[in-house]
Amino acid sequence: MNHHPAFELVREQHLDSLNITVQEFTHLSTGAQHIHIQADSDENVFLVALRTVPTDSTGVAHILEHTALCGSEKYPVRDPFFMMIRRSLNTFMNAFTSSDWTAYPFASTNTKDFNNLLDVYLDAVFFSRLDELDFLQEGHRLEFEKWDDPSSPLQFKGVVYNEMKGAMSSVPSQLWQSLCKHLHPSNTYHFNSGGDPVEIPDLSYQQLKQFYRTHYHPSNAIFMTFGSLPVSELQQRFEDQALCRFDRLDETIKVDSEKPFTAPLTVNDVYTAENDEDKSHVVVAWLLGESTDPVEALRAQLMASLLYENSASPLQQLLETSALGKSPSPLNGIEDSQKQIIFVAGMEGCEATDRDAIESEILATIQQAISEGFAPERINACIDQLELQQREVGGDGYPYGLQLILTSLGSATHRGDPVAVLDLDRSLNQLREDLKDPNFVGETLQRLFIDNTHRLTLCVEPDTKLAEAQNAAEQTRLDEIAAALSEQEVTAIVEQSQRLQDRQNAEDDPGTLPKVGIADVPASIHEPARLEYQGKSVTAYEYEAGTNGLVYLQAIIALPELTESERQILPFLCNILSELGLGNDDYLHVQNLHTACSGGLHAFTSIRNNAFDEQASSAYLVLSGKGLRRYVNELTTLMQRTLTEVRFDEHERVRDLMSQTRSRKESSVAGNGHAYAMGAASATANGLAAMQFATSGLAGIKATKLLDERLADAAELALFCQELQHLYQKLTAVTPVVAVVGEQQYLAAYREALANFQIASEQQHASEWSLPKVRTVNSSFWAVNAQVNFCALAFPTVTSAHQDAAALTVLGGVLRNGFLHRALREQGGAYGGGANQDNANAVFKFFSYRDPRTQETLDDFYASIEWLIDTELSFDKVEESILGVISSLDKPASPAGEAKQALSQYLHGRSPEHREAFRTNVLNVTAAELKRVATKYLKDTKPSVAIVGPKSSYEGFEDTLEFFSL
Repeated sequence: MNHHPAFELVREQHLDSLNITVQEFTHLSTGAQHIHIQADSDENVFLVALRTVPTDSTGVAHILEHTALCGSEKYPVRDPFFMMIRRSLNTFMNAFTSSDWTAYPFASTNTKDFNNLLDVYLDAVFFSRLDELDFLQEGHRLEFEKWDDPSSPLQFKGVVYNEMKGAMSSVPSQLWQSLCKHLHPSNTYHFNSGGDPVEIPDLSYQQLKQFYRTHYHPSNAIFMTFGSLPVSELQQRFEDQALCRFDRLDETIKVDSEKPFTAPLTVNDVYTAENDEDKSHVVVAWLLGESTDPVEALRAQLMASLLYENSASPLQQLLETSALGKSPSPLNGIEDSQKQIIFVAGMEGCEATDRDAIESEILATIQQAISEGFAPERINACIDQLELQQREVGGDGYPYGLQLILTSLGSATHRGDPVAVLDLDRSLNQLREDLKDPNFVGETLQRLFIDNTHRLTLCVEPDTKLAEAQNAAEQTRLDEIAAALSEQEVTAIVEQSQRLQDRQNAEDDPGTLPKVGIADVPASIHEPARLEYQGKSVTAYEYEAGTNGLVYLQAIIALPELTESERQILPFLCNILSELGLGNDDYLHVQNLHTACSGGLHAFTSIRNNAFDEQASSAYLVLSGKGLRRYVNELTTLMQRTLTEVRFDEHERVRDLMSQTRSRKESSVAGNGHAYAMGAASATANGLAAMQFATSGLAGIKATKLLDERLADAAELALFCQELQHLYQKLTAVTPVVAVVGEQQYLAAYREALANFQIASEQQHASEWSLPKVRTVNSSFWAVNAQVNFCALAFPTVTSAHQDAAALTVLGGVLRNGFLHRALREQGGAYGGGANQDNANAVFKFFSYRDPRTQETLDDFYASIEWLIDTELSFDKVEESILGVISSLDKPASPAGEAKQALSQYLHGRSPEHREAFRTNVLNVTAAELKRVATKYLKDTKPSVAIVGPKSSYEGFEDTLEFFSL
């Protein structure tokens, strides 16, 4: 027996395609489920998930997720979650609230660290204190603007309250919430699980505790683990630290399937719009089969691929080219994480009066696809895409083990088969059997879309008065509450604020929490080996990696010197390079070539400042592709053609792609406002920062919007296409170097495929890349469609090769951990904030995220500098930040990702020795160095300032910040 006697082994299955063994266990006394994915991996992952099924939009599950991490029975400190981030070498640590589950995951490559985090997580989830003050801080509370002055305005405050104000400023979020509300009239998806800011203040502390008692119980829990740790040891900890103290819970928490509509439904709704020129969104959504049926889910995914895989697919082609809309909806595609699968097709930039016509176009396109059918090679290509997605070893965003866990979590949550979701081969085999029936695809499309009455056509119209009305309604509510307050209630609010501040300012003893230290840090970093060889036509870099049957290719061209206008359109060229026709083949034909042999082909620029001089940079154009190894010859040919035969005469295609680019950029601000604010503050730090701000930052979004409007003129569009073609020819006039990543036994075959890879006879550009030198201070305010703010400061500092770079990098963590987290999040109510050294741009940046404040936040940034200089720092605080930096530096990527990262470092002159030296310097940083660099670079230095937020937040900054509007 390889498991703990408190658990029963339900089954065990090895999955060859993923090289993992999955074991499913049941805890005998509570019924808790444990799914263990045994893998040869140094990175071990843990997740415990609870089925959380809210019956309103007060955000109870979301607020509970936050509050549960604010202290527990064994660890009664105020902030164990954030404290453990500082005392850990974790490679991932977070908590999620989904629509029907809440999960607490972490990952680490250090066994001691893993066990430390496991102890804290188990206690936090099952023995949380749920202090009322933590509920008030994380969820919502009433507080006077000046907390101790009852004559000042009354306000709603709370971390989740402000987080959801920010989240619901996003138009896609508003659209998705409206869609779920109407598509699910009777089950939990009808509600906003994150919390509607209007309803969050309705949640009481007692309701939160009651929800905890019924939902945070082992009988309602799913334990999931990945890695090489023995399952018996994991289960021993589960049992000893949590499960032995519980009996089985009689209540079964589940999501009921939605009752089918008797007829399709049509609904009009509104979203908050900033400008009168904003248009409507129109989507058609279907509720399909149960997501717990792996074969039915795969059938739905195949149908989605056939309709949507690329621009030559019927629905995708319609939604990109229809005159009734500007671009495809960001919601398009399949969503299979809920109890029932959702399929969405629609457009943005529409007229509300065209709602029925858009619905008719979508239905007619699906009906036409049924009538005409799909070529066998097209179907096979989509099957290959499903296989590629199954085989690819990820880990560049989330840890790979966590990706596998999250893939199976949805099915486990709904008491389906979590192993079958991972065992895609079995479902693919069934799908291939289905496809032997020539009518299968047509009959499935007919069943899922034409005959399915559970269909919603939703038109969400812009309302430029909605945000104002929402703010007015909130203010009226607050005024009514304030008017009704008795003298005793006023006093109670002030006293409550005082108690909360006292708690926030209290110094907890971190000694109650486990930790790792510098002594536990690995001595050095792993560097993938690079083999360089001269092929018949190109220089090639070769990396051996465990890619599970996939091959990764990159063609790399050093960029020449470019004019300002060429630099401005360079990102657009990269965006469309793999989206246009090649030679005599139009883009529709080429899109099918992509699907047939690749898992994605895209171009991007890799530009970095010199490690010794932020005013000098190196720049490359990279064409990157991946595919199943059996298609390496076809992939190589496609990449070569993309660097020699792109045609720019498909003007309407370019026009459609630019409209899509504009839509993506405009919708990205609500979720990434802090990054945009930091980009604006850093915009005059050096030439590269200025270029990034002008092309991909806020100025780039504004420029893209103006360009998109200009391209409505045919002559302007033709001229733009000529400019793109000229730049393309200039960049591809030289032979690239080629990089290949794959398994050792296939590298010889890959060399053969690359033998004839040749682009041009010239060896180098006539001029070398360079950018204008810039080093000034700027101050700006950017008005966007949001209910919260994003604030940033940028101080000029140094690059990574400078002796002070390591201390500045560690300084960011100390400021965040010691001052900013409490000031910005706990007391200020922002969802997040902090500080970091940007070695690439030689600036030190402060930032806040989804922040209700502006000037007060800027004041806190400055105050944190004074705090650091005036405070006697203990070594523990310095060590905590060092661990965070090392954790980030040592974070593992996917096998292919590590190889590509190593290649990028090499191309930009960052040798392993340079990185090792920086890492060593980080490990040796002292408190005295932190005070020295804070004094030298931050104190009495004028920074650049940027605020991104609603126009109303500009009040008071008229004389200090230059105003811009998107």
